[in-house]
Amino acid sequence: MSSKNVSPSTKKSTLLTCELSEEDSNKAKDIMAQRMGRLKKELEQLRESPPVGVSCWPDGDDLTSFTAVIIGDDTTVYAGGMFKLEVKIPDRYPFLPPKVRFLTKVYHPNIDTLGRICLDILKVTPGGSWRPIYNLATVLTSVRLLLEYPNPNDPLMNDIAADYQLRKPTFDATAREWTAKYAKDKDVIPAQPETSAKKRTLEAGDDSDEEESEPAKKKERKGGTNSDSEEDSD
Repeated sequence: MSSKNVSPSTKKSTLLTCELSEEDSNKAKDIMAQRMGRLKKELEQLRESPPVGVSCWPDGDDLTSFTAVIIGDDTTVYAGGMFKLEVKIPDRYPFLPPKVRFLTKVYHPNIDTLGRICLDILKVTPGGSWRPIYNLATVLTSVRLLLEYPNPNDPLMNDIAADYQLRKPTFDATAREWTAKYAKDKDVIPAQPETSAKKRTLEAGDDSDEEESEPAKKKERKGGTNSDSEEDSD
């Protein structure tokens, strides 16, 4: 169709569509920037003050994919175990919860053979309890608590739930066996970068050493002069 035959209303509609597309694109960019900003703050929080028994770090520079390690509480059948998890951040985070699953095998009624976890905080309402105010630290703390306090009334693994409820000694023995077999790999926790607080402490220590070294040198020089003069007088 020739451009001469295009009606003014069609031109106006086309222009409006282009403007809306550009506006939507800008909104999407703003949402992405806010999401990345939040994830950077969460990562800083995890580095500065991680929850007890929890480590988490991004997979390279990708802030939508994390690896986490949860250390089993000493009072549980998972004591000493280091359980590796995969954490994926959805596009609509924090309005949708992160997707978390165990990579380490664990004998637990609420964790299936693929590592999927049955936990309210990992599901949105009405079936779950996820809220945008929660964060990665909240989620990983909740998962660690689930290890300590299984919920056999809402299991993913019915046979393991039956062991937990009806044959507790059998459950405990199997859970300890799996922990010893699959969750004792000390190499799952890589070296983490030093926190800002630790760096400031180290820098302050270096400065204080420099400040103390100068008076010590002066005192040493003074002491040496006095001893020399005493030898001369003799």
